[in-house]
Amino acid sequence: MTVRDALNTALDEEMSADPKVFLMGEEVGEYQGAYKISKGLLDKYGPERVIDTPITEASCEINQIEAGFTGIGVGAAYYGLRPIVEFMTFNFSMQAIDHIINSAAKSNYMSAGQISVPIVFRGPNGAAAGVGAQHSQCYAAWYASCPGLKVLSPYSSEDARGLLKAAIRDPDPVVFLENEILYGESFAVSPEVLDSSFSIPIGKAKIERGGKDVTITAFSKMVGYSLQAAEILAKDGISAEVINLRSIRPLDRATINASVRKTNRLVTVEEGFPQHGVGAEICASVVEESFEYLDAPVERIAGADVPMPYAPNLERLAVPQVEDIVRAAKRACYRLVPKSAAA
Repeated sequence: MTVRDALNTALDEEMSADPKVFLMGEEVGEYQGAYKISKGLLDKYGPERVIDTPITEASCEINQIEAGFTGIGVGAAYYGLRPIVEFMTFNFSMQAIDHIINSAAKSNYMSAGQISVPIVFRGPNGAAAGVGAQHSQCYAAWYASCPGLKVLSPYSSEDARGLLKAAIRDPDPVVFLENEILYGESFAVSPEVLDSSFSIPIGKAKIERGGKDVTITAFSKMVGYSLQAAEILAKDGISAEVINLRSIRPLDRATINASVRKTNRLVTVEEGFPQHGVGAEICASVVEESFEYLDAPVERIAGADVPMPYAPNLERLAVPQVEDIVRAAKRACYRLVPKSAAA
């Protein structure tokens, strides 16, 4: 099953199970989604539940459009509906961040629990290919820093299907960060995953590959890169444990720390900027809870600290690659000269 089909079937089944669930966003209806995630849903559920919002490239108007339909979605959630707001790219969510943070994330706390906001904000996040700085940013750390939001980032078809179902059923606002490159990737799924009742608990990571020498944490596309790195490391006698975070907020600190206490080494991997990133938060958690178990400095692999270049050769240098993860794991295992010594 492709990640695209996993998301599509999850949307279909949740809309079928609960008439309060509806989808809105740019081109989600007649065009069946910019990435065909909503294929067939307009025909099945009609324009009242699959809502095409206006779209424009005029800079003076696009701010109003993204903010407008996001605000409509939050208002619908206040009144008990379960909106799913699709952003064509999460870069466009910046135009609606006031509603996401101030209207959705804070309302339950500010109302002393009287107002629930069961809404999902979903769409592609992070780098794709050749789309430049304004369409390539990872917002995992941005949204994960905000109390009141839950932030999920699937890797596989199982993740996409189970986490999206959990997000739609959740009583709180959920930011659901997909990856454009992964939409067409196929993964094997079990009969359990295909069951309409299937969901994945929010806040629980998955150990994708067991290991004893070094822990590698990653999310979204970087999980695949980390698994490839683990295969290469195994040929050199290094057993890497790969953790698919799945949930960025809440973060499964228990699983991460348990792994580090076993392997005594940690490499964090993410596409986003290094400063104040998800990896930095994981490092802080491990230092606070498992410092005495570390046998080597923590290694952080992240995107370059620059806006995404457009040139393909520079773009590749700005995004973590499999070989970067391999080198970091070898440094942690003292199989390479540390960066500081090499400098």
